[in-house]
Formats: sequence, C-alpha cells, structure tokens
Amino acid sequence: MVKIATCGLDFPTAPNLKKALGEAIDAGYSFVTIPLAHPRYKRIITLEDHLGKVDFQALAFTRSDLLLSCQDWNNMVIGKTSEWLDLDSTDDKVRSRSEEILNQEIMYATHLGLPAALIRLYGPDQTNLARFVCGKVSQENIGYQTDLWFVVPMVSPKVQADYYRSDLDDIKGEEIDTWHWWNNLRLTSASDRKIGLCLELSADLPSQEILNRWLGEPIKNLMISTSLFLTNRKGFPVLSQPHQAFLKKCALQKIQLLLTGTNRHTSYKHYLQYLEHVYEVAVSSDHVSSYSKGFEDHLQIPLQPLMDNLESNTYEVFEKDPVKYTEYRHAIYQALLDRVPDEEADTNVQVVMVVGAGRGPLVNAALSAASSAKRKIKCYAVEKNPNAVVTLYSLKADEWGDKVDVVACDMRLWNAPEKCDILVSELLGSFGDNELSPECLDGAQVFLKDDGISIPCEYTSHLCPLQSHKLYNEAKYTSQENRAYYARFEMPYVVHQLNAFKIAPIQPLFTFIHPNKDKVKDNRRYKKLTFEIEQDSVLHGFSGYFDTVLYKDIKLSIVPKTYSTGMFSWFPIYFPIQNPVTLKKGDKLEVNFWRLINKKIVWYEWSVSKPVIVPIHNSNGRSHNIGLF
Repeated sequence: MVKIATCGLDFPTAPNLKKALGEAIDAGYSFVTIPLAHPRYKRIITLEDHLGKVDFQALAFTRSDLLLSCQDWNNMVIGKTSEWLDLDSTDDKVRSRSEEILNQEIMYATHLGLPAALIRLYGPDQTNLARFVCGKVSQENIGYQTDLWFVVPMVSPKVQADYYRSDLDDIKGEEIDTWHWWNNLRLTSASDRKIGLCLELSADLPSQEILNRWLGEPIKNLMISTSLFLTNRKGFPVLSQPHQAFLKKCALQKIQLLLTGTNRHTSYKHYLQYLEHVYEVAVSSDHVSSYSKGFEDHLQIPLQPLMDNLESNTYEVFEKDPVKYTEYRHAIYQALLDRVPDEEADTNVQVVMVVGAGRGPLVNAALSAASSAKRKIKCYAVEKNPNAVVTLYSLKADEWGDKVDVVACDMRLWNAPEKCDILVSELLGSFGDNELSPECLDGAQVFLKDDGISIPCEYTSHLCPLQSHKLYNEAKYTSQENRAYYARFEMPYVVHQLNAFKIAPIQPLFTFIHPNKDKVKDNRRYKKLTFEIEQDSVLHGFSGYFDTVLYKDIKLSIVPKTYSTGMFSWFPIYFPIQNPVTLKKGDKLEVNFWRLINKKIVWYEWSVSKPVIVPIHNSNGRSHNIGLF
C-alpha cells in the first residue's frame, strides 16, 4: 500500500543510530532526523598544535559513515546542524568559528549523501548566514550538494511567551513575523531552489491569510510536536480542528511531516496513524487530484491548436472532463428551446455549426441536446486537423450518418453553403483568449445568422499577483537552449498551482464578446490593474484564469471563487517576472498588461509600475508568441 503521508521521526540525540532508525521504521516512519554532531561537542577546528602535530581526535567529531549503508544515508536520514552556531554574531571569533563548524557539518552531510541538512533560524537578521548559504548552493562544480532546509517557527517564540506580550510594541515587526526570517534569507541567497523551509507548527495558529502565505513557500517538512496533540475518548492522539484544516491543505501539496518531542501516548505509531488518516481524508475529498496527479506545480507550455495539430492523447484527456461537455450540452439544449417554439418542433430545422470539432465531443453534445429538446438540427463539424478529421469521418460513417456533415477546413477560410443558427466552439485556453478564440470566431462569424447564437458568447480573463518560490524556480531552471536567460521569465506557463499564495484578490482583465458587432474588429487590449497589498509578501509573477458565459446563465469558470466544481480541462496560467519584488502591507501594486497583434502572431506583454518599476516582459513577443497560421 502506497503511503499518502511521508512522515519522519526526530531524535534529539541518537547514541545508537541503527537502533533509533530501526525503531522509527518499525513504527512506520519513513526517515529520521538526527544531529550531525553531538550537541555537546563544541569541537576545535584548528587541528595542528604549535609543534605542527595533528590532533586526530578532533577529526572524529561525529559518528562513522560505516554505521549505515549508503542507501540508508541517502534515503532515511536528514541531518541537523548544531543549533548553538551563530554566523551573525557581533563577536568575530564566534562568527568565524561558527562558519568553520557549519562548513564542516555540511561537508560531512554532503559526504554521506544526505538529502538535506536542517539549519535553525533565530531571527530576521541573518545576512552572513545567507552569504554562507549562497556560496554553498552555488558551488555547481562539486557535483552533489546537500539541500539546506531552514527551521522556522510558525509563530515567534517571543509572541508565544506570556511575559513578552506586554512588550510586543517594542519589538520590530520582522522579529514578530517569522515569515520575514525565512524571506530575508531566501532573497539574500538569490531564491535558490536548493534551499527549503522546515516549518514548525505552533500551538496558537496565526490568521488564515498568514497560513495561506506560508503555503506559498517551499515547505519541505512540517514539524509537529507531540505537545500539540490532544487525547480523544479512546485515548489516541488527535489534533484540534484548526490544526487539522491546515494539515489537510499541506496534504494537497504532499508536504512531508516530521514528528518531534517525547512520546505522550501509548506509541509513536499512533501519531503516525492519525496523521496518515488526516492526509488520506484530504486527498480523497479532492475531486481534481486524480486527474491532476503528476502535474502539481509542473510548468507546461500552453497549447497552440491553431498553429499545431493536437495529438490523440491530448484530445482524450480533455474529452474525459465530466463537467465541460455537460454544460455545453445544457447550453445548446436551452438555445434550441429558445429558438424553436413547441409548435415548430417538427418543421423548424436549426443549423448548428461546431467549429474546431476535434474528435467530435461537441457534435455529440449537440445531437444529444437536440434529442432531449425534441428539436431537429442539421450539424456541421468543421476541423482543420487532418488527423482528427479521420475520426470525424469514421464517426459519421458508424454513428452520425446524415445528421452531420464533416468539413476538413480552417474555419476562417471555409466558404459555408449556408448560415447557421448556433455556432459552437471550444477554443478557450487557460487565459481565455490565449488559444486565439477571438481571431478564430471573428473569422467564423461570417456564416452566423444576424440573430444567431454563439456558444460561448462571452469570456473574460482574470489576473492576480502571485507568490510562489516553487513556480519561480521552476521557470528559472527551465531549459532554454540557445536563448537569452530572460526568455524563461517571458513565457506564460500552464500549471496546476498548489505551492502558491495569491497576494491579492483576483481581478478581471480582458473581455471578448461573440458575435463581435464592431465594424473594425480589433482584439488588441491594454489594462492597468491596481492591487491593494494586505500583508508583506514577495511577487514572483501573476496567476491567470478565465470564466465564460456559454449561453444566458450557463457558465464555466476556473476562477477560484466561481470555479466549476469537478472540471479539469484547464489549469491556471502563470506569468513569471525575472526579479522577485518585495511588497509591504499597504503598498499599491500597479500591473500593466497588454495583448498585442501583428499580421502573423499574437503575444502578451506585462510589467509593474508601482511600488517599483519592473521592465516590460516579452517586448514585441521576443520570447513567446502565438502563431496565427
């Protein structure tokens, strides 16, 4: 049985490492955390005395690597660096010695092949530590480098201690808000992907907004102390409802858990069983997870179905959507009832044109809608992809017969034999217009009757500022061979966003209406949006969504507040920025967005004008554009 929750067990000391690891495994835990060196061994780094002799005892500052196999070191152990180190001490000797010892411990962790080493943060002013870390993670020539995860309490110890509460006004905001401890180090060390966060869950949880901001950070481990657990009627450990709610959100991001503290119940096994139960409940209640598995926070280049022919596998994935085609069928059904009164049901034949028919799901939706409405239709299936046309002709031969005429042609170039009553399409992308639905439907509407209906009839893109260390680094390390470095930050990416925080509420951006009644059709757009920043954060880019009106009150949406539950055809879109921007509570974030067109391509440009100026991204479509042909 595959474990839903990966959980480790912390050992403050481990005199017998094999025994400790064995006990953890027997209780069901996947790994252990142990000190890299004995907590009381404040070793001396200078090994030679005044006679030039080496003190070999000083070299053996920790246990031998022969205690475990390399496989066990690589997969089942995370090292903890000495917590008494202070790389930002005002005392030169303490600072220098701390650097040398931390270097020694990280070198040994790398030698063992440990997946990560934990370093505890004690405040927001850790500039020298950040410099040290930056030097370590940037050493690409050494081949392998252990990841560095920083232990940060969710709530400052000064806030939690009662005797400090009366003096909180005298403490700096960054000392109270522990997110700044992490953020200052993250930004100073260039937001490298080899640094991560080990978040220590607090007894008193902060506000929901602060919790959501933490979920936009690269949490590698959520540390849960046994002291946080309550005891239920049967004597087993459980967490409070607020802690459970946060844990369930962590489950969707597959965040590892780390149990710390002494055993306060019958067995450590019972803590693990409870945590696995909470994770299982969260995952099983997420209806989209089964379809999005493997795509979490994975950047994908948006499809360009107008320029490229989609593959069979792509069609198959979208055709499995349980919501989209049901709503399309409902929209066509309602449109037929509105256009054909009951007394004309046997004589009035409505012409329905499905443009961009793909492998025929919308054609089936139209035929099904007509059958349910007891109305007669004549259907055209228009498709430019020659491979999909093969399927359409097969369906016509085997199922549709004379009910459907298949047309192998670009909808913009087709000379239709008659005009239609209902024009149906599914040309929408994650940002609404990014698969060139406006251009396609403007070309196709010439064969729509003056009183005809377009399904969809309207769609709007939406935008919000985003904080996501994870997505930023995914873009940063995207392979762009033979292209400028900035190109990876000037491309939109389709991504199922989990490890992300929406800095401010989503706002509408561009709207397109069909049929387009404008005499001169111009699908260029520009808009400036202003977002009120409600808490300190870091801007890593923008998240894009869309909603659409199919017909009257029948809608589809991937905007979180109006999301069409169960629909998975579209993930949000991510527009990165090259350099993260620090935002403060009370700032006004001014974002500029353009949709631009020439004779061959369509592209987006974006920038920030407040509180700082960020250069235009993707000027003239230099890094990414959408082909019209």
